[in-house]
Amino acid sequence: MTDDTTRSNPEDAGDGTPHVAQASSGESSTEIGDVVDVSDVSDVLDVVTKERDEFKDLALRLQADFDNFRKRVATQMIDDVDRATGKIVESILPVLDACEAAAAHGVQGIESVWSALLGSLQKQGLEALDLADKPFDPATAEAVVHETGDDDGSGPVVVEVLRTGYRWKGRVVRAAMVKVKG
Repeated sequence: MTDDTTRSNPEDAGDGTPHVAQASSGESSTEIGDVVDVSDVSDVLDVVTKERDEFKDLALRLQADFDNFRKRVATQMIDDVDRATGKIVESILPVLDACEAAAAHGVQGIESVWSALLGSLQKQGLEALDLADKPFDPATAEAVVHETGDDDGSGPVVVEVLRTGYRWKGRVVRAAMVKVKG
């Protein structure tokens, strides 16, 4: 006696028509070699393709979000390092001022120390502001002395720099103190 659940060949039914093996619970299941409706396969394929596309879009969005996050963190880290080193440079500026004042008063031997310190800082991104004989810009200088002069309509001009101003990696860390005319 043969049970329907043990037949693996659809031809075993004896009538030449394929049959669906019955599970013990009475539900039908499809096996290899069984006839399946093409529209059902097409519907399943459409559902699986749609699901795959959704997962692919999700993966691409997550990858883009991660790339943006990585770039933002790298930029923020660079900004934090620049800000921290800028604070160190700001704390060294009084030493540069003392060296400049000593050199202006003729103290011997200070020029080499001053130029070495300034050279090292310049290699790292420090820039002394050269404002003499240029139009006054309040973003880079503080006008502490004002002389009246020719009013040619071009605005005030820096005639003397009283204290050197500095820029660190493009950002003014200390504005220059200047004397303006005009």
